[in-house]
Amino acid sequence: MTTYAVTGATGKLGDAAVRALLDRGVAAADVVAIVRDPAKAAPLRTKGVDVRTADYGNPGALRAALSGVERLLLVSGSEVGQRVDQHRNVIEAAKAAGVALIAYTSILRADTSPLSLATEHVATEELLNDSGIPSVFLRNGWYWENYLASAPTAVETGTLFGSAGDGVIAAASRLDYASAAAAALVDATGGEVYELAGDEHLTYAQIAQAIAEISGRPVGYRDLAEADYAAALTDAGIPAPMAAVLADSDAGVATGALDSDSTDLQKLIGRSSTPLAEVLRTGLAATD
Repeated sequence: MTTYAVTGATGKLGDAAVRALLDRGVAAADVVAIVRDPAKAAPLRTKGVDVRTADYGNPGALRAALSGVERLLLVSGSEVGQRVDQHRNVIEAAKAAGVALIAYTSILRADTSPLSLATEHVATEELLNDSGIPSVFLRNGWYWENYLASAPTAVETGTLFGSAGDGVIAAASRLDYASAAAAALVDATGGEVYELAGDEHLTYAQIAQAIAEISGRPVGYRDLAEADYAAALTDAGIPAPMAAVLADSDAGVATGALDSDSTDLQKLIGRSSTPLAEVLRTGLAATD
């Protein structure tokens, strides 16, 4: 039987990917969840998943955790600015362990994207190309869940802020991307590049309208200059470097960087992507 591993398996995407593998019929005993904090992986261990401890910054632990693994889902790290070195550690450990295929969660059109977030993804894709390990690039678009954090404030104030102008975004749910990752990890042969985007193509004004419809409160969109939006995010408590990244991403929306007509996502998951309204309805209900 093939042994599959998922890094960052207690993170939201990694955990969902492990569960998507199980939903596809992969036996729990054939799934390795690689985590930093094994205590957080107790629900996965209860399902029979093999939980192994390793940090992206610990090459030795990564080599041990990848022993016997044939197919690896490398979920991109969350520490922006440190991810290339972290991903290099995983790739080198995978090579040492004899991993036969790596699927990597990249970003939409990474090789041509103007987003600052794309830089580390491009570098990681290059590391994978140079590694000699057959690889699959899962170029994820934006998550609809990215708007859940700001939705309660938008409902309270009546305003959704951003710097996306009239740009359109084709996002999908985290579960959609996790399901696509599981499908690719099981079926891909290496060399595939999937541009993953949702069915809906919405402006921020339409996102604000969706928040209003779900909440029953009036919400409009207010467009800010990129620098002003970054300052507003900083004032709201987001660290300045991350605020700059988020504002840069919004500015990218204005130029179409997070819109795509690709149907790769739908082909992988065998259905349409999850609508924004469904994600908002579920997410806002959880905060009530």
